[in-house]
Amino acid sequence: MPITDPPPPMASTHRTRKSSTLLTPTINTKPSRTRISPSSLSLPLEPSPDFFPTSKAEILRLVSVISIATFIAVVCNYIAAVVNQQPKPFCTSNSELEGALSDFCEPCPSNGVCYDGKLECAHGYQKHGDSCIEDSKVSQAAKELYKFVEDHVCKEYAQHMCGGTGAIWVQEDGVLNKFGETMMMNYYGLSDVAYGHAKQRAIEAVGELLERRTDHHGIKEVKCPDQLAQKHMPLSCLVQQWIVENTIAILAACALLVGCFVILLRVRRRHYLSLRAEELYNEVCDVVEEKALLSRSTNYESEPWVIASWLRDYLLSPTERKDPILWKKVEELVLEDSRLEQYPKVVKGESKVVWEWQVEGSLSSSGKKRAHNRRKPESSHNQRKPESGEGMDLSSRGKNWVPKAVAAALHN
Repeated sequence: MPITDPPPPMASTHRTRKSSTLLTPTINTKPSRTRISPSSLSLPLEPSPDFFPTSKAEILRLVSVISIATFIAVVCNYIAAVVNQQPKPFCTSNSELEGALSDFCEPCPSNGVCYDGKLECAHGYQKHGDSCIEDSKVSQAAKELYKFVEDHVCKEYAQHMCGGTGAIWVQEDGVLNKFGETMMMNYYGLSDVAYGHAKQRAIEAVGELLERRTDHHGIKEVKCPDQLAQKHMPLSCLVQQWIVENTIAILAACALLVGCFVILLRVRRRHYLSLRAEELYNEVCDVVEEKALLSRSTNYESEPWVIASWLRDYLLSPTERKDPILWKKVEELVLEDSRLEQYPKVVKGESKVVWEWQVEGSLSSSGKKRAHNRRKPESSHNQRKPESGEGMDLSSRGKNWVPKAVAAALHN
Protein backbone atom coordinates (compact mmCIF):
# COMPACT_ATOMS: atom_id res chain seq x y z
CA MET A 1 0.00 0.00 0.00
CA PRO A 2 1.58 3.22 -0.99
CA ILE A 3 2.61 5.42 1.70
CA THR A 4 0.73 8.72 1.74
CA ASP A 5 1.29 11.77 3.74
CA PRO A 6 -0.59 11.92 6.96
CA PRO A 7 -3.45 14.37 7.06
CA PRO A 8 -3.02 17.57 8.90
CA PRO A 9 -3.85 17.52 12.57
CA MET A 10 -7.50 18.46 13.51
CA ALA A 11 -7.05 18.72 17.23
CA SER A 12 -7.13 22.49 17.39
CA THR A 13 -10.24 22.68 15.35
CA HIS A 14 -11.94 20.17 17.47
CA ARG A 15 -11.08 22.09 20.64
CA THR A 16 -12.37 25.23 19.26
CA ARG A 17 -15.70 23.75 18.44
CA LYS A 18 -15.80 22.02 21.74
CA SER A 19 -15.20 25.19 23.61
CA SER A 20 -17.78 26.95 21.52
CA THR A 21 -20.29 24.35 22.29
CA LEU A 22 -19.62 24.70 26.00
CA LEU A 23 -20.00 28.46 26.03
CA THR A 24 -23.26 28.53 24.09
CA PRO A 25 -26.14 27.11 26.14
CA THR A 26 -28.50 24.86 24.34
CA ILE A 27 -32.13 25.78 24.52
CA ASN A 28 -34.62 23.07 24.16
CA THR A 29 -37.18 24.38 21.78
CA LYS A 30 -39.08 21.24 21.52
CA PRO A 31 -42.53 21.22 23.00
CA SER A 32 -43.10 19.38 26.21
CA ARG A 33 -44.44 15.96 25.91
CA THR A 34 -46.58 16.38 29.08
CA ARG A 35 -50.22 16.14 28.16
CA ILE A 36 -53.17 17.73 30.02
CA SER A 37 -55.91 15.32 30.66
CA PRO A 38 -59.35 16.23 29.35
CA SER A 39 -60.89 15.70 32.77
CA SER A 40 -58.76 18.44 34.34
CA LEU A 41 -59.89 20.96 31.71
CA SER A 42 -63.56 20.28 32.18
CA LEU A 43 -63.68 20.82 36.04
CA PRO A 44 -63.98 24.58 37.31
CA LEU A 45 -61.64 25.99 39.97
CA GLU A 46 -63.55 25.99 43.35
CA PRO A 47 -62.36 27.35 46.75
CA SER A 48 -61.91 25.20 49.72
CA PRO A 49 -65.03 24.52 51.81
CA ASP A 50 -63.36 26.17 54.82
CA PHE A 51 -62.56 29.41 52.94
CA PHE A 52 -65.82 31.30 53.88
CA PRO A 53 -67.08 31.65 57.48
CA THR A 54 -69.92 29.38 58.25
CA SER A 55 -70.81 30.12 61.87
CA LYS A 56 -72.10 33.36 63.43
CA ALA A 57 -69.00 33.71 65.61
CA GLU A 58 -66.73 33.55 62.56
CA ILE A 59 -68.82 36.19 60.76
CA LEU A 60 -68.59 38.55 63.76
CA ARG A 61 -64.86 37.95 63.99
CA LEU A 62 -64.45 38.78 60.30
CA VAL A 63 -66.48 42.00 60.63
CA SER A 64 -64.43 43.05 63.68
CA VAL A 65 -61.17 42.49 61.86
CA ILE A 66 -62.35 44.49 58.84
CA SER A 67 -63.60 47.35 61.04
CA ILE A 68 -60.36 47.58 63.01
CA ALA A 69 -58.32 47.53 59.82
CA THR A 70 -60.48 50.27 58.28
CA PHE A 71 -60.20 52.47 61.40
CA ILE A 72 -56.43 52.06 61.53
CA ALA A 73 -56.14 52.94 57.85
CA VAL A 74 -58.24 56.11 58.26
CA VAL A 75 -56.27 57.26 61.33
CA CYS A 76 -52.95 56.65 59.67
CA ASN A 77 -54.07 58.51 56.57
CA TYR A 78 -55.21 61.51 58.68
CA ILE A 79 -51.97 61.60 60.69
CA ALA A 80 -49.93 61.44 57.50
CA ALA A 81 -51.95 64.27 55.98
CA VAL A 82 -51.52 66.47 59.07
CA VAL A 83 -47.81 65.77 59.39
CA ASN A 84 -47.09 66.29 55.73
CA GLN A 85 -49.30 69.40 55.47
CA GLN A 86 -47.31 72.56 55.02
CA PRO A 87 -48.84 75.68 56.71
CA LYS A 88 -49.83 78.30 54.22
CA PRO A 89 -48.14 81.65 54.52
CA PHE A 90 -50.21 84.76 55.19
CA CYS A 91 -51.23 86.91 52.28
CA THR A 92 -49.71 90.35 52.22
CA SER A 93 -52.01 92.98 53.67
CA ASN A 94 -53.72 95.39 51.29
CA SER A 95 -52.56 93.37 48.30
CA GLU A 96 -54.55 93.44 45.07
CA LEU A 97 -53.86 89.75 44.52
CA GLU A 98 -55.01 88.70 47.97
CA GLY A 99 -58.29 87.28 46.66
CA ALA A 100 -56.66 85.54 43.72
CA LEU A 101 -53.96 83.96 45.89
CA SER A 102 -56.38 82.72 48.55
CA ASP A 103 -55.67 79.12 47.52
CA PHE A 104 -51.96 79.56 48.10
CA CYS A 105 -51.96 81.77 51.24
CA GLU A 106 -54.05 82.46 54.32
CA PRO A 107 -55.97 85.78 54.46
CA CYS A 108 -54.47 88.23 56.91
CA PRO A 109 -56.65 88.34 60.07
CA SER A 110 -58.21 91.53 61.32
CA ASN A 111 -56.21 93.68 63.73
CA GLY A 112 -53.03 92.31 62.15
CA VAL A 113 -50.46 93.27 59.51
CA CYS A 114 -49.02 90.59 57.19
CA TYR A 115 -45.84 90.91 55.12
CA ASP A 116 -43.69 88.22 53.51
CA GLY A 117 -46.03 85.55 54.85
CA LYS A 118 -45.63 86.59 58.50
CA LEU A 119 -48.26 87.99 60.89
CA GLU A 120 -47.73 90.91 63.23
CA CYS A 121 -50.58 92.05 65.51
CA ALA A 122 -51.50 95.70 65.92
CA HIS A 123 -50.91 97.59 69.14
CA GLY A 124 -53.19 96.42 71.89
CA TYR A 125 -53.56 92.92 70.44
CA GLN A 126 -51.70 89.69 71.12
CA LYS A 127 -50.92 86.88 68.70
CA HIS A 128 -52.86 83.73 69.49
CA GLY A 129 -52.24 81.05 66.88
CA ASP A 130 -53.26 82.42 63.50
CA SER A 131 -55.34 85.28 64.90
CA CYS A 132 -54.91 88.45 66.93
CA ILE A 133 -56.89 88.81 70.15
CA GLU A 134 -57.32 91.96 72.18
CA ASP A 135 -55.03 92.55 75.14
CA SER A 136 -57.13 92.34 78.30
CA LYS A 137 -55.10 95.03 80.06
CA VAL A 138 -55.53 97.48 77.21
CA SER A 139 -59.24 96.72 77.02
CA GLN A 140 -59.72 97.26 80.76
CA ALA A 141 -57.78 100.52 80.68
CA ALA A 142 -59.88 101.74 77.74
CA LYS A 143 -63.10 100.90 79.61
CA GLU A 144 -61.95 102.76 82.72
CA LEU A 145 -60.95 105.80 80.69
CA TYR A 146 -64.25 105.82 78.82
CA LYS A 147 -66.19 105.40 82.09
CA PHE A 148 -64.33 108.37 83.57
CA VAL A 149 -65.18 110.56 80.58
CA GLU A 150 -68.83 109.47 80.61
CA ASP A 151 -69.26 110.12 84.35
CA HIS A 152 -67.63 113.54 84.19
CA VAL A 153 -69.55 114.75 81.12
CA CYS A 154 -72.93 113.33 82.20
CA LYS A 155 -72.64 114.67 85.74
CA GLU A 156 -71.94 118.13 84.39
CA TYR A 157 -75.03 117.98 82.21
CA ALA A 158 -77.11 116.50 85.05
CA GLN A 159 -76.17 119.42 87.30
CA HIS A 160 -77.20 121.80 84.54
CA MET A 161 -80.58 120.07 84.21
CA CYS A 162 -81.15 120.26 87.97
CA GLY A 163 -79.87 123.66 88.99
CA GLY A 164 -78.25 125.18 85.94
CA THR A 165 -74.73 125.20 87.42
CA GLY A 166 -73.11 122.53 85.23
CA ALA A 167 -71.89 122.73 81.63
CA ILE A 168 -73.71 121.27 78.65
CA TRP A 169 -70.70 120.87 76.33
CA VAL A 170 -67.36 119.83 77.83
CA GLN A 171 -63.96 119.93 76.14
CA GLU A 172 -62.79 116.44 75.29
CA ASP A 173 -59.07 117.08 75.84
CA GLY A 174 -59.76 118.76 79.16
CA VAL A 175 -61.56 115.68 80.47
CA LEU A 176 -58.86 113.31 79.23
CA ASN A 177 -56.13 115.41 80.83
CA LYS A 178 -57.84 115.13 84.23
CA PHE A 179 -57.46 111.37 84.14
CA GLY A 180 -54.44 109.97 85.96
CA GLU A 181 -52.45 108.54 83.06
CA THR A 182 -49.38 107.67 85.13
CA MET A 183 -51.44 105.88 87.76
CA MET A 184 -53.31 103.90 85.11
CA MET A 185 -50.13 102.90 83.30
CA ASN A 186 -48.49 101.75 86.51
CA TYR A 187 -51.59 99.88 87.66
CA TYR A 188 -51.98 97.87 84.45
CA GLY A 189 -48.31 97.80 83.54
CA LEU A 190 -48.83 99.43 80.13
CA SER A 191 -46.29 101.12 77.96
CA ASP A 192 -46.79 104.51 76.37
CA VAL A 193 -47.74 102.89 73.08
CA ALA A 194 -50.24 100.52 74.74
CA TYR A 195 -51.78 103.34 76.76
CA GLY A 196 -52.06 105.45 73.62
CA HIS A 197 -53.96 102.61 71.98
CA ALA A 198 -56.26 102.35 75.03
CA LYS A 199 -56.83 106.10 74.89
CA GLN A 200 -57.69 105.88 71.21
CA ARG A 201 -60.14 103.08 71.92
CA ALA A 202 -61.79 105.18 74.63
CA ILE A 203 -62.09 108.16 72.28
CA GLU A 204 -63.75 105.96 69.67
CA ALA A 205 -66.23 104.68 72.26
CA VAL A 206 -66.96 108.24 73.39
CA GLY A 207 -67.67 109.23 69.81
CA GLU A 208 -70.13 106.36 69.40
CA LEU A 209 -72.17 107.04 72.56
CA LEU A 210 -71.76 110.74 73.37
CA GLU A 211 -72.52 113.68 71.13
CA ARG A 212 -69.49 115.43 69.64
CA ARG A 213 -68.90 118.73 67.92
CA THR A 214 -66.08 121.12 67.05
CA ASP A 215 -66.48 124.75 68.04
CA HIS A 216 -65.37 127.74 65.99
CA HIS A 217 -61.93 127.57 67.63
CA GLY A 218 -61.42 123.99 66.47
CA ILE A 219 -61.74 122.50 69.96
CA LYS A 220 -63.55 119.18 70.20
CA GLU A 221 -66.40 119.08 72.70
CA VAL A 222 -68.66 116.28 73.91
CA LYS A 223 -72.18 116.29 75.35
CA CYS A 224 -74.08 113.60 77.23
CA PRO A 225 -77.47 112.51 75.78
CA ASP A 226 -80.53 113.48 77.81
CA GLN A 227 -81.57 109.91 78.66
CA LEU A 228 -78.06 109.02 79.82
CA ALA A 229 -77.77 112.23 81.84
CA GLN A 230 -80.91 111.38 83.79
CA LYS A 231 -79.20 108.23 85.08
CA HIS A 232 -76.48 110.39 86.66
CA MET A 233 -78.91 112.73 88.45
CA PRO A 234 -78.95 112.64 92.28
CA LEU A 235 -82.03 111.32 94.02
CA SER A 236 -83.09 114.73 95.31
CA CYS A 237 -83.00 116.15 91.80
CA LEU A 238 -85.05 113.25 90.43
CA VAL A 239 -87.65 113.75 93.14
CA GLN A 240 -87.81 117.48 92.46
CA GLN A 241 -88.15 116.92 88.73
CA TRP A 242 -90.86 114.31 89.26
CA ILE A 243 -92.81 116.69 91.51
CA VAL A 244 -92.65 119.45 88.92
CA GLU A 245 -93.84 117.14 86.15
CA ASN A 246 -96.72 115.73 88.23
CA THR A 247 -97.83 118.79 90.18
CA ILE A 248 -101.52 118.52 89.32
CA ALA A 249 -101.74 114.83 90.14
CA ILE A 250 -99.86 115.33 93.41
CA LEU A 251 -102.13 118.19 94.48
CA ALA A 252 -105.22 116.13 93.69
CA ALA A 253 -103.87 113.17 95.63
CA CYS A 254 -102.95 115.36 98.60
CA ALA A 255 -106.40 116.95 98.63
CA LEU A 256 -107.99 113.51 98.55
CA LEU A 257 -105.82 112.27 101.40
CA VAL A 258 -106.51 115.37 103.49
CA GLY A 259 -110.23 115.03 102.87
CA CYS A 260 -110.22 111.36 103.87
CA PHE A 261 -108.21 112.19 106.97
CA VAL A 262 -110.59 114.97 107.99
CA ILE A 263 -113.61 112.73 107.47
CA LEU A 264 -111.96 109.99 109.51
CA LEU A 265 -111.25 112.43 112.34
CA ARG A 266 -114.82 113.66 112.33
CA VAL A 267 -116.23 110.16 112.42
CA ARG A 268 -113.89 109.23 115.23
CA ARG A 269 -114.74 112.37 117.19
CA ARG A 270 -118.46 111.83 116.72
CA HIS A 271 -118.14 108.29 117.98
CA TYR A 272 -116.10 109.45 120.97
CA LEU A 273 -118.60 112.21 121.81
CA SER A 274 -121.50 109.76 121.66
CA LEU A 275 -119.82 107.30 124.01
CA ARG A 276 -118.60 109.97 126.41
CA ALA A 277 -121.95 111.81 126.45
CA GLU A 278 -123.76 108.58 127.31
CA GLU A 279 -121.25 107.97 130.10
CA LEU A 280 -121.80 111.42 131.56
CA TYR A 281 -125.56 111.10 131.18
CA ASN A 282 -125.58 107.94 133.32
CA GLU A 283 -123.51 109.70 135.98
CA VAL A 284 -125.91 112.67 135.93
CA CYS A 285 -128.84 110.32 136.46
CA ASP A 286 -127.10 108.70 139.42
CA VAL A 287 -126.27 112.03 141.07
CA VAL A 288 -129.72 113.57 140.51
CA GLU A 289 -131.45 110.41 141.69
CA GLU A 290 -129.34 110.23 144.86
CA LYS A 291 -130.01 113.91 145.49
CA ALA A 292 -133.77 113.37 145.22
CA LEU A 293 -133.68 110.36 147.56
CA LEU A 294 -131.60 112.30 150.09
CA SER A 295 -134.06 115.21 150.05
CA ARG A 296 -137.04 112.93 150.61
CA SER A 297 -135.34 111.04 153.40
CA THR A 298 -134.71 114.32 155.27
CA ASN A 299 -138.26 115.61 154.74
CA TYR A 300 -137.04 118.01 152.08
CA GLU A 301 -134.62 119.79 154.37
CA SER A 302 -132.27 119.85 151.40
CA GLU A 303 -133.22 120.83 147.87
CA PRO A 304 -134.15 117.93 145.57
CA TRP A 305 -132.69 119.59 142.48
CA VAL A 306 -129.13 120.02 141.19
CA ILE A 307 -127.75 122.99 139.27
CA ALA A 308 -126.75 121.80 135.78
CA SER A 309 -123.69 124.05 135.45
CA TRP A 310 -122.31 122.96 138.83
CA LEU A 311 -122.85 119.33 137.93
CA ARG A 312 -121.10 119.94 134.63
CA ASP A 313 -118.02 121.38 136.33
CA TYR A 314 -118.08 118.51 138.80
CA LEU A 315 -118.20 115.71 136.22
CA LEU A 316 -116.06 117.13 133.42
CA SER A 317 -112.30 117.43 133.42
CA PRO A 318 -110.73 120.84 132.64
CA THR A 319 -109.92 119.67 129.11
CA GLU A 320 -113.45 118.46 128.46
CA ARG A 321 -114.92 121.75 129.70
CA LYS A 322 -113.37 123.48 126.69
CA ASP A 323 -115.50 121.36 124.38
CA PRO A 324 -119.08 122.73 124.50
CA ILE A 325 -120.39 120.04 122.15
CA LEU A 326 -119.83 117.27 124.69
CA TRP A 327 -122.00 118.84 127.42
CA LYS A 328 -124.55 119.89 124.82
CA LYS A 329 -125.04 116.24 123.90
CA VAL A 330 -125.47 115.42 127.60
CA GLU A 331 -128.15 118.10 127.86
CA GLU A 332 -129.92 116.62 124.82
CA LEU A 333 -129.97 113.20 126.47
CA VAL A 334 -131.34 114.75 129.69
CA LEU A 335 -134.11 116.50 127.77
CA GLU A 336 -135.08 113.22 126.12
CA ASP A 337 -135.35 111.48 129.52
CA SER A 338 -138.86 111.81 131.02
CA ARG A 339 -137.61 110.98 134.52
CA LEU A 340 -135.64 114.22 134.65
CA GLU A 341 -137.21 117.65 134.73
CA GLN A 342 -135.30 120.72 133.71
CA TYR A 343 -136.44 124.19 134.71
CA PRO A 344 -134.85 127.57 135.52
CA LYS A 345 -134.35 128.71 139.11
CA VAL A 346 -132.86 131.83 140.67
CA VAL A 347 -129.88 130.99 142.83
CA LYS A 348 -127.91 133.79 144.54
CA GLY A 349 -129.63 136.32 142.35
CA GLU A 350 -128.72 134.53 139.14
CA SER A 351 -130.93 132.44 136.93
CA LYS A 352 -129.70 128.87 136.79
CA VAL A 353 -130.92 125.73 135.05
CA VAL A 354 -131.62 122.92 137.50
CA TRP A 355 -132.37 119.24 137.10
CA GLU A 356 -134.70 117.30 139.36
CA TRP A 357 -135.56 113.60 139.58
CA GLN A 358 -139.34 113.10 139.13
CA VAL A 359 -139.82 109.35 139.72
CA GLU A 360 -141.14 108.25 143.09
CA GLY A 361 -139.16 105.57 144.86
CA SER A 362 -135.57 104.51 144.36
CA LEU A 363 -134.34 103.30 141.00
CA SER A 364 -130.73 103.61 141.90
CA SER A 365 -129.99 99.89 141.66
CA SER A 366 -131.26 99.63 138.09
CA GLY A 367 -129.63 102.90 137.17
CA LYS A 368 -126.30 101.88 138.61
CA LYS A 369 -126.44 98.53 136.86
CA ARG A 370 -127.20 100.22 133.55
CA ALA A 371 -124.42 102.73 134.10
CA HIS A 372 -121.96 100.03 135.01
CA ASN A 373 -122.70 98.06 131.83
CA ARG A 374 -122.20 101.08 129.65
CA ARG A 375 -118.99 102.41 131.17
CA LYS A 376 -115.56 101.82 129.61
CA PRO A 377 -112.49 100.81 131.59
CA GLU A 378 -110.63 103.97 130.60
CA SER A 379 -111.78 107.18 128.91
CA SER A 380 -109.62 109.39 126.68
CA HIS A 381 -109.63 112.20 129.28
CA ASN A 382 -107.85 109.87 131.79
CA GLN A 383 -110.59 110.26 134.41
CA ARG A 384 -111.08 107.09 136.45
CA LYS A 385 -114.61 105.70 136.35
CA PRO A 386 -116.24 104.23 139.47
CA GLU A 387 -116.54 100.46 139.58
CA SER A 388 -119.65 98.61 140.68
CA GLY A 389 -118.48 98.79 144.27
CA GLU A 390 -117.74 102.45 144.05
CA GLY A 391 -121.23 103.62 143.14
CA MET A 392 -121.97 104.59 146.70
CA ASP A 393 -118.79 106.67 146.80
CA LEU A 394 -119.99 108.73 143.86
CA SER A 395 -123.43 109.05 145.43
CA SER A 396 -121.92 110.03 148.76
CA ARG A 397 -119.88 112.70 147.07
CA GLY A 398 -123.07 113.95 145.48
CA LYS A 399 -124.76 113.89 148.89
CA ASN A 400 -122.04 115.83 150.62
CA TRP A 401 -121.26 118.30 147.87
CA VAL A 402 -124.72 119.33 146.71
CA PRO A 403 -126.19 120.26 150.18
CA LYS A 404 -123.07 122.21 151.06
CA ALA A 405 -123.26 124.18 147.83
CA VAL A 406 -126.97 124.90 148.29
CA ALA A 407 -126.46 125.87 151.96
CA ALA A 408 -123.66 128.22 151.05
CA ALA A 409 -125.83 129.81 148.40
CA LEU A 410 -128.75 130.31 150.80
CA HIS A 411 -126.48 131.65 153.51
CA ASN A 412 -125.10 134.27 151.22
